Amino acid sequence: MNFTPDEWRDPFGQGGSPWDGQFYIEMAQTLERACFDYIMIEDKLMVSETYGGSRERGLRGGVMVPKHDPAPLAVAMGMATKHLGVVATMSTLAYPPFLLARLCSTVDSLTKGRFGWNVVTSAEDLSAQNFGLDKLPARELRYEMAEEYMEVMGKLFESWEEGAVVLDREAGMYADHTKVHPINHEGKFFKVRGPLNTVRSPQGRPVYVQAGASPRGRDFAAKHADSIVSVASGVGEMKAFRADIRGRAAALGRDPDQIKVLFCVTPTLGETTADARETHERRLNAPYFIDDMLASVSAITDIDFAQFPIDQNLPARLITNGEQGSLDKFQQWGSGKTLRQLVVDGAGGLCSSVELVGTPAEVACRMGEVMDEVGGDGFLITTPVLRVGRRYLTEVADGLVPELQRRGLTRTEYRHQLLRDNLQEF
Repeated sequence: MNFTPDEWRDPFGQGGSPWDGQFYIEMAQTLERACFDYIMIEDKLMVSETYGGSRERGLRGGVMVPKHDPAPLAVAMGMATKHLGVVATMSTLAYPPFLLARLCSTVDSLTKGRFGWNVVTSAEDLSAQNFGLDKLPARELRYEMAEEYMEVMGKLFESWEEGAVVLDREAGMYADHTKVHPINHEGKFFKVRGPLNTVRSPQGRPVYVQAGASPRGRDFAAKHADSIVSVASGVGEMKAFRADIRGRAAALGRDPDQIKVLFCVTPTLGETTADARETHERRLNAPYFIDDMLASVSAITDIDFAQFPIDQNLPARLITNGEQGSLDKFQQWGSGKTLRQLVVDGAGGLCSSVELVGTPAEVACRMGEVMDEVGGDGFLITTPVLRVGRRYLTEVADGLVPELQRRGLTRTEYRHQLLRDNLQEF
């Protein structure tokens, strides 16, 4: 989800004004009741003008804009819950490493060890122009910068040893200075003295979440991530992606079981199969669905899909300096599908790895079958344009999750305090 207008046009929508955060706090509490691992807040750093070459369609539909800052919302959701992990998207483009490490450490302490950072570099020239650049660096350079950024972050998180805070009242010593160290990093892109001026947080560092899809992105994710979010086209591609990530991790000397690959899905639930199918078809054929999805895809890929006829094939395989992995998943080059079919495919193409339409029991059974074939590790439940309403939350938390629990496919209670430990449980 993200800190953007909630589901505001549907009959059971929330009204579209969630800016005091209360709706999202209630969302976090609902997901905690259902024993989710974490909730992830997506983010962007611009008002997109890509679709149709104008701000109009994005603003008119409330698609990808407005967005409010995820970090304060993560704190609010974390302090209103006791067990649920909260993951915020924050870009290496927007924060100097010291500032982001300090923020992550603070939020991890406030949430008692339940914070995660979704690592992104930003992929839009309009975002770059909000931070003193005319355009984004080339993708390979962004990854090179990100590698050094992660190195600096790791050093900063380790600049306070465990046990540095001693709280010895008799000796009058709060912290042992011999256990707090400058990092004196001087690299190609960053120069940071350190140490952090925050105490070591409960997890030491936040859980790292990443969504690399290109070969370079997969290497980055396999090296750094605790959890990887992906969208695939069917079970075979899901299995291949997970195997590829695990192979890359092993080659880097990491235990592949320490990385949890979660595949995005958008379940459509109903009291009967026919009811769920009717709901699914109605959503796909809603008058605003195609426009919303194309505005969303345009914003994240930096390609204006308004320029292409909706009922024709894309003219050629498209290339971008933005999110190439997301673009490749959407365009399905060689499939012969029209642009309209690409949008409708998989409930929007970018968000559902496998079709899940049916009663809660049917969908839970299918999810179990898919994971048996894929080998693990789980799913990230989402919606086509990241809008969520209370009705959908209730369907998932009180319909789908109990069926998953009855099959032993997800927990019925939390056993750990830290997000990292809960994530490793399955």
